Amino acid sequence: MDAQPTTGLILTGGGARAAYQVGVLAAIAQLRRDACATGDNPFKVISGTSAGAINAATLACQADDFCSAVDGLMYIWQNIHVDQVYTADAFGVIRTGARWLTMMSLGWAVARWRRTRPRSLLDNAPLRGLLSRWLQMDRLDEMLAQGHLEALAVTGSSYTSGHHVTFYQSRQHHEPWVRTQRLAVQTERLSVEHLMASSAIPFIFPSEPLPLRGAVEWFGDGSMRQTAPISPAVHLGAEKVLIIGAGRMHETGGEGADSPMPQGHPSMAQIAGHALSNIFLDALAVDIERMQRINHTLSLLSGEARRNTPLRPIEALVIAPSRPLDSLAAERQGALPAPIRALLRSVGVSGEGATASGSALVSYLLFEPEYTSELITLGMADTLARRSDIQRFFGWPAQAPQVDPATMRKRAGGFALQVPPNPPGPPRLVA
Repeated sequence: MDAQPTTGLILTGGGARAAYQVGVLAAIAQLRRDACATGDNPFKVISGTSAGAINAATLACQADDFCSAVDGLMYIWQNIHVDQVYTADAFGVIRTGARWLTMMSLGWAVARWRRTRPRSLLDNAPLRGLLSRWLQMDRLDEMLAQGHLEALAVTGSSYTSGHHVTFYQSRQHHEPWVRTQRLAVQTERLSVEHLMASSAIPFIFPSEPLPLRGAVEWFGDGSMRQTAPISPAVHLGAEKVLIIGAGRMHETGGEGADSPMPQGHPSMAQIAGHALSNIFLDALAVDIERMQRINHTLSLLSGEARRNTPLRPIEALVIAPSRPLDSLAAERQGALPAPIRALLRSVGVSGEGATASGSALVSYLLFEPEYTSELITLGMADTLARRSDIQRFFGWPAQAPQVDPATMRKRAGGFALQVPPNPPGPPRLVA
């Protein structure tokens, strides 16, 4: 019997938008149970960027129990709050955001006082604490050694050198690759610091220092300068890949084209939202098109010609939101804490629903259940709508629908997360 091809999972960035990925994964877990599929982990190679790196690390550290890992992600994302990701009280906002905006306008007057120079709009120190409690990164060694996982890759962008860097930990040795302005580094152990660096949204969250080739460099969000998001999984042995996006892949007029077009000069919030959408969405769409062109070219070659080229066709399945996520954020902007709403109003975020402005920026920062639960439900619905594609991709037999997204979300909400003061391993969900 031919060996099954190695399947990779690619989770892109997008701040709070990464909740959508969890809905997709939950639906896949359900379809997998319906098909009575065996094995502990359907994804042997996992590659994550930005908030997708956090989801990727969770799956990798619990690669011996895929369903439990997905249940844990469901619980976290359905119950997350802003203050678990970044400081949202009035004092914290004054200490970072208000001072940052003051420096933008009055920097010439206070530049000589270095202590007045905040590093970012928001302080994401709470996220470091959450990840330290939630993730047991040392379990990654065990998952790799036992063969539950072949590789985990996390990407970051160096402000110091300008390179886009993929840090990876793998079961077998993979020769690091170097391309124009991007490189790969095999590390002995990925850490929470790598995840903090990969998810440091530019301007919004502070950069993170990481060792690189004998020196320390400052890193920000891995989606910046990421010209080939699919590449790490392929380099690490994936022969087919499932790609979960954080925004619609083909949106005429940009993300949120269904909402009314803004009039007049764009606010800082609108410009920031447009820039973030460019960082998080455009590179993936371009890389998918590049892969499709390569696959088509290889299909035109003779068997001998294909054997003589290092290129190989990659089967890919892409699942992305069917709705613009900033319109969902516009309906839930009021869920943000009052100090954060006040801060965002100063850069042009206003209104709610159809009259909202600057909601694209909010869609990356709205870590509240009212929004993340909607994204999870959307991810479930989009995936179940692609049931036949999923079954074909994994080679699972067709099954009649067993549940709908609302039922799945309600059931997941009935679990409780138990986290002891010093957990020996990743937290588990218990009924």
